[in-house]
Order: sequence, then C-alpha cells, then structure tokens
Amino acid sequence: MSRATRAMFAVLAAFALAASRAGADPAPPATSNRLESLEPELASHPYRLDPGLRPYRDRLSVSPAYGWLGSDPFYALRVTYNPQSWLGYEASLAHSPGQSVHALLHTFSAIVRRPLPGRIQPYLSGGYGMMVVFPGLAVDAAPVTRNALVGGAGLELYIRNDLALRGDLRGATVFGGQRDHDGVVAYSYSQGTIGLAFYRSIRP
Repeated sequence: MSRATRAMFAVLAAFALAASRAGADPAPPATSNRLESLEPELASHPYRLDPGLRPYRDRLSVSPAYGWLGSDPFYALRVTYNPQSWLGYEASLAHSPGQSVHALLHTFSAIVRRPLPGRIQPYLSGGYGMMVVFPGLAVDAAPVTRNALVGGAGLELYIRNDLALRGDLRGATVFGGQRDHDGVVAYSYSQGTIGLAFYRSIRP
C-alpha cells in the first residue's frame, strides 16, 4: 500500500472518529441570537443520521475531489444519479497537470453498492471514457485522444444525511495508438482521490 493510500485512509478514519464523537454530544441550547436554519433539525443535531439503510434511490450527488493519477496530481468533479438504491450512473471530468504534459480524463461509470446502516458505505465502480493528452510547450504536437477503461472501489463516510467524505481508488487502462506483435499497446495508471459528496433528493 502506497504512502498516499495510507494517508487517505488515515483521513477517513479520523473523520469517522470525529463524527461519532460529535454525534454523541448533546446539542447546545438554542439562543435568540442564532440565525434561523433552512434545515431546523440540522441546527440542533448537525451530525445526526436517520436510522436504517442509507437512502440512495432518486438522489443526486456532486463530488469535487483531489488526488493522484500515476505520479501526477489529479483534480476531479463527479456527478452521480442513483435510479436505484444499489445502482448509480456517474459522469466524471478530471484534469491531471503533469510536468511535461497534462491530460483530461472524462468517463462514464456505473456505481454498484449494497446500502448499509451507519456512516460507512462501500461501493464498486467501473466504466469507459476518453483521455486527451496535451503535449507541453517544448513539443510541437497536436493533442492525442485515447480510449480508457476505469474500475475500482471506494468508500463514503457520512458526516450527516446530505454530506459524506468520499475516498476512491481506481485503475485506468489507456489504449495507445501503436501496435506491437501482441496487439494494441495499453498503459495502466493508478488513480486515487479524496473529496466530499453533496447529496440531494430530486423527488419528494
């Protein structure tokens, strides 16, 4: 396990401990000086979770994230719609600014999960996308677009009903344009991100 992977899971563990402690503390009494909250129950119990399985059906999440792709930094924005409690469809747009080249990776993936009670929610993901590689200024060349397959797993740690900390580990296989005696050349990259997932119900 790499140092970055260990650091990501250490952050998740720290947030789990902090959220469990905060959820156990009684809420302070309301005062007349406080602003009125749009969600009154969040004002008195900001880290409270509803009992039972986490609801995913007909919910939309927006997840900004930061991490790495191979040895380069990686910034991603993911939007996920869940038509079923166990299934979600995710569109992702990501940028990796390397030292000599930089790349855009846009993918469409399926998210499969088994909802659980409590704050920790694991999931699996897999999908297809395109990677666009832009050569640096030192190389006079046009951008190159390649097919890519991505797959992996992730973990959501719910802070409250509509907000979760999200960690994600995936592999990306990018297919090159040249061929060798075994066929099309493929390049594999590790991908890891940590970020937030903001959830909203799109049906009453």
